Amino acid sequence: MPHNREWGPAAFVVETKDRPAFTITVAGRDRWTLEQLITAGDRGCTPIDNPAPRWSGYVFNLRTLDLPVETITEQHHGPFAGTHARYVLRARVTRQRQEAAE
Repeated sequence: MPHNREWGPAAFVVETKDRPAFTITVAGRDRWTLEQLITAGDRGCTPIDNPAPRWSGYVFNLRTLDLPVETITEQHHGPFAGTHARYVLRARVTRQRQEAAE
């Protein structure tokens, strides 16, 4: 994950089937997480493929902003077999363009 100053506040437009478009502003690791989800599209993200300290916490924060993020539980094998989460963004989210500085 890049240094925090690269992840300052940014505005995003959220479009869902259930309600009119709305704007959110996120920063830091929540912004990083949202951008990972946007890039991943329908395949979603897992902490295995996109390492970060607290995926579940970042997704929780995004959900408090009314972002629909689905959690899919998947099995994994190997010496530490078990389950992990795959997070999938269920909305169209685009970053707002910043106004040019005058």
